[in-house]
Amino acid sequence: MLNTPDRAHRLLLVAACDLVLALAALLIRWRPEWPNAPALLGLPSFAVLGLSTWSFGGVSTGTGPFLVLMFAWAGLHFPRWVLIGYVLPGTVAYLVPLIVTGQPEIVIGSAFILMPIALAVALLIEAQARHLREDRERLARIEQWRAALMNTLAHDVRSPLSGIRIVLDELREDATGMPATMLDMALRQTARINRLADALLDVQRIDSSGHLRLDRQEHSALELIEDALSYLRPDEEIEVEVDPALRICVDKQRFEQILLNLVTNALRYGRPPVVIRIGRDGDTDRLEVRDHGPGVPESLRATLFGQFAVGGPEGVGLGLWIVRQLARAHGGEAVAEPRDPGVAMVVTFPAGPGNP
Repeated sequence: MLNTPDRAHRLLLVAACDLVLALAALLIRWRPEWPNAPALLGLPSFAVLGLSTWSFGGVSTGTGPFLVLMFAWAGLHFPRWVLIGYVLPGTVAYLVPLIVTGQPEIVIGSAFILMPIALAVALLIEAQARHLREDRERLARIEQWRAALMNTLAHDVRSPLSGIRIVLDELREDATGMPATMLDMALRQTARINRLADALLDVQRIDSSGHLRLDRQEHSALELIEDALSYLRPDEEIEVEVDPALRICVDKQRFEQILLNLVTNALRYGRPPVVIRIGRDGDTDRLEVRDHGPGVPESLRATLFGQFAVGGPEGVGLGLWIVRQLARAHGGEAVAEPRDPGVAMVVTFPAGPGNP
């Protein structure tokens, strides 16, 4: 308006039209069942672009970029038939002001370059946006099925386990000697399967909210380890190096889950003996589970605790991911440290408030 004060009234009209369109886009309650309805805003927008070209006396240098921008906006949000439908009103909005203001043929002919370019840009954007939307919808469906499967599996496992546990409890009452020992082991394993079902639900809770509720209390570190190892075969080569006086502040069930995941991984992929150590370093308790196998390549160490990172024929790659999530829920961390030979899986926990 400062450059062309004689056309100020025309430019004010363009500004007013822009404002009305902006308010319409903002205030109209677009209905979800009509996802393409906002494309109707394009028709008055093209009219405003034509009015703008006429207001500037037929100078289209300021209109062309906005015309391309209109097509780009449509490509992001609407299907290709909308883009093709925009060609005619877009061409009219561009050409009519040029013809009315008596522009030379070379300027009018620029529409035959600008409009194909605007349409091509819009179609490219529409194709990419459509692929991204389809990928997002497919991932959302996969995630829904995965969550439903995990929840169903976790809940359905509990019902038969309850029946099995009742039968085992009845048999245990009259059993003595070796049968009693075997039934005790079976009862411990059914309790462990029940906790594994809880762990599946934990994975879902961690995925959906990122938080896990813990029941942290002080426990004897040695007793926690002994209780956890009672679920394993007694002939496994496992060494425990823990100060009997050490007490750590953890959620017992989650600590047991961490330890069993690490020990079974060490027995499966490493070589005995598996050494379990717990010590205190300042205000941090440090659990270390070491094997004496070939170790972990440095290229895998950074992703070792990722979800589905190192699954194989014997597992799906969730164990170490759960370990890290449970460690972080305690306020600690889980890492892999190289040893010669083998590897040490190290999990840290903040020391309890009652510890020195």
